[in-house]
Amino acid sequence: MTQSDTQPSVARPEVARPRPWLLATDLDGTFLAGSPERRHELYQLLAGRDDLRLVYVTGRGLEAVMPLLSDPSLPRPDYIVCDVGGTVVDGRTLHPVHPLQAGIEARWPGERTVIEALGDWPGLERQDQPQDRRVAYFCEPGAISDELRRRVEELGLDMLYSGERYLDVLPRGVSKGASLVALAEHLGVPKDLVVVAGDTLNDLSMYQHGFRGVCVGESEIGLLTATESLDHVHHADEAGCGGILEALAQFGLHDAPERARGAAANAGSSELVIVYHRLPYEEYIQDGEVRRRNHASPNGIIPTLLSFFAQGQKGSWVAWTQHGKSEDFEPNVPVEPERYPGLTASRVVLTKTEVDIFYKRFSKEAFWPLLHTFWERARFREDHWKVFQRVNRAFAERTAAEAAPGATVWIHDYNLWLVPAYLRELRPDVRIAFFHHTYFPSADIFNVVPWRREILGSLLQCDYVGFHIPRQVENFVDVVRGVQPVTVLEREPCAPRYLTYGCAVGIERMTTALRTHGRVVRLGAHPVGLDLDRVRNALRSDVVRKRRAELEAAFGERKLILSVERLDYTKGTLEKLQAFEHMLANEPELHGKVSLLTICVPAAREMTVYDELQHQIEQAVGRINGRFSRVGWTPVQFFFRAFPFEEVVAYYAEADVMWITPLRDGLNLVCKEYVATQGLTRGDGVLVLSEFAGAAAELKGAVLTNPHDTADLVAGCLQAIRMPREERRNRIRGLVDIVRHHDIARWGREFLDAVRRDDLSQVPRNEDGDAVDENAGRSAANG
Repeated sequence: MTQSDTQPSVARPEVARPRPWLLATDLDGTFLAGSPERRHELYQLLAGRDDLRLVYVTGRGLEAVMPLLSDPSLPRPDYIVCDVGGTVVDGRTLHPVHPLQAGIEARWPGERTVIEALGDWPGLERQDQPQDRRVAYFCEPGAISDELRRRVEELGLDMLYSGERYLDVLPRGVSKGASLVALAEHLGVPKDLVVVAGDTLNDLSMYQHGFRGVCVGESEIGLLTATESLDHVHHADEAGCGGILEALAQFGLHDAPERARGAAANAGSSELVIVYHRLPYEEYIQDGEVRRRNHASPNGIIPTLLSFFAQGQKGSWVAWTQHGKSEDFEPNVPVEPERYPGLTASRVVLTKTEVDIFYKRFSKEAFWPLLHTFWERARFREDHWKVFQRVNRAFAERTAAEAAPGATVWIHDYNLWLVPAYLRELRPDVRIAFFHHTYFPSADIFNVVPWRREILGSLLQCDYVGFHIPRQVENFVDVVRGVQPVTVLEREPCAPRYLTYGCAVGIERMTTALRTHGRVVRLGAHPVGLDLDRVRNALRSDVVRKRRAELEAAFGERKLILSVERLDYTKGTLEKLQAFEHMLANEPELHGKVSLLTICVPAAREMTVYDELQHQIEQAVGRINGRFSRVGWTPVQFFFRAFPFEEVVAYYAEADVMWITPLRDGLNLVCKEYVATQGLTRGDGVLVLSEFAGAAAELKGAVLTNPHDTADLVAGCLQAIRMPREERRNRIRGLVDIVRHHDIARWGREFLDAVRRDDLSQVPRNEDGDAVDENAGRSAANG
């Protein structure tokens, strides 16, 4: 017999779990008030407590509470008691809490019954705010009479009058306090583990049921007077969240807070942090070691962003790497010490699977089609969304560790939509800027996204959000309006910088500052410019000179129509080929006199979503050439591969017409490259540009065309082919001036200048000096 057989077993002591407690708090003036530092401190405390259930208790209707749920800086409540107690829902699902809600519903005769009984009562004005199981009025004190009270009692209802203005007609026995009592009993939470917080007389009922409570600093005198004799109620000195923290310490539910550390206690030293999915160089493996080289096809943005560190400014560039498995891996490495002595690459390690899902699949299959208004192509997967969230949080954590106190963080593009939310939670002290490099659609398109509230809530944690053109700014504001209340603080005219009514993406005025959830978010239009030196240097190369000579010999007097784009259904390649076929069929005199040369850069091998489009394009090219070709002339020369930039510049220089026809595009830099090349070579080529490209609002002088209309595509191309030389010269001269002045360097400077500008002196104001609120006339929620 073994020792275990002879000795009795000893039971393991159970780990004592903390008793769960409830924090039930009013919103306006309480949970949404106080200094930013104290709000952050309370919200972080609540997020880290597994023994806490948070309850929003408010006079707002549920519809008016929902915008707060999209604010990632606010803790998500476990339960919501709204409509002054008339609605009780689960904070995660927003489903009614039964049997509580059923009991309230049974005592409510219906909105129409109340309105018919009180609708003509003198001195009552119905509030225009969401409300259920209550009817809310504006009411002057003189309108309250015994007859009114009697009329309400005859309906079997109660009335609550507060703030000498607000009258609520409610089910009998329903109030904030009564519904909170029912909820606590339903959850099995004793009264001594419920803490209530409020600031107005509307909250009084929460203090009348024996709960421990706090009247936060700056509470209404009426509430303070009514609760001064209650020994279980603490009158705090600090307002809002500071008062709640003060009370939690008083009740022994939270240690007295430290005051000195602040949010930036563990800050880094970078004054400017660039957050971009690409490193400023390429990494590759050779002989088992990670090496680096310049990007094979750099865009102008990377050199521009690097230029901000040329004077030794301390900064970080946060991007992903797939080469972080080695034991000696260092996340932070110098970028190029000789040129940028203060710049560090701070690498977020991702697996191949994470990159494939986050970037190549989810971003391109869910968000890319939707952003370009092809919502029916979007494929949303919850498991991919989880990966997207995880990657964005990793970027935010790396950024938080790099940024100096009060640093500027510049985040780039939709792949990193959620970084602002996670970063604001970690580092409320930093200034967050976001630039959206792709198109941003209108509300009827964007609202298809299952996670639109989380995405918008994150972007609204930014101090500044930039887009290419004013239309995209207004689309963003329109989407925000559908999610939460917005006050427009500042607007400005779009002319003369941008077209207003001259193209599909034109607009007359643009919002440049708005307020939502107490935060001011600035907005701006910043079309990305071109690196002219890159074009200039290419034109000096032997490769370009040789290729230009070959093209001149090959095409001679024939008009060369050029098209350069990536393989993507947004680029309108198939529609352009169909229009070209239509033109040749109806304009036989052009046979042998024009050629369409198309360079179509294939998508990454993993992006099978483009396979069918490629097949359709190849069929169209074969059909056109089979139908119209003759000896010595092939109508379409189609190259399905990437060309070195120098060769593309040679084609730009020799093309008589540049035919750029995206169905939707955030900007389009190819058209600017063509304009710059024509300007540097003193050419007189014509730019035919889709009016649905962002650049159409900026490039005055282009022939604009509707790529959704075959006849208009043909008309624009014919106009360019037959345009008189003097008109061609005038148009290209104006375009060159725009592209030269608004280059990539100016884009970067103007964006950062806008981010760092705090002056709101130009905010439109009314006669009383208050900022104009475009929602004026909508009353604030009661309580």
